Amino acid sequence: GAQYRSEDVLKTLNGAGFTISMSRRGNCWDNACAESFFSLMKREWLHHLGLVTREEMKKAVKYYIEEYYDGVRAHETLGGLTPRDYELAA
Repeated sequence: GAQYRSEDVLKTLNGAGFTISMSRRGNCWDNACAESFFSLMKREWLHHLGLVTREEMKKAVKYYIEEYYDGVRAHETLGGLTPRDYELAA
């Protein structure tokens, strides 16, 4: 992320009350889980929708996480269960 260190981006985030968190320089593995998740969401879901507005994007991301990723998509690491089914079985 150099694009996330730009003055405009930092000013916007700070102005909106966000806490900025960056990994250590040269250590891309610090945020590997989040990077993997967002890459998967873009590849499986968002790139195919042709979204235009911010509201459409918010609804699509919410649906992907709450309905599809947690409730429909099987996860190899959970023995082929969805996160929701895995949690119910625990």
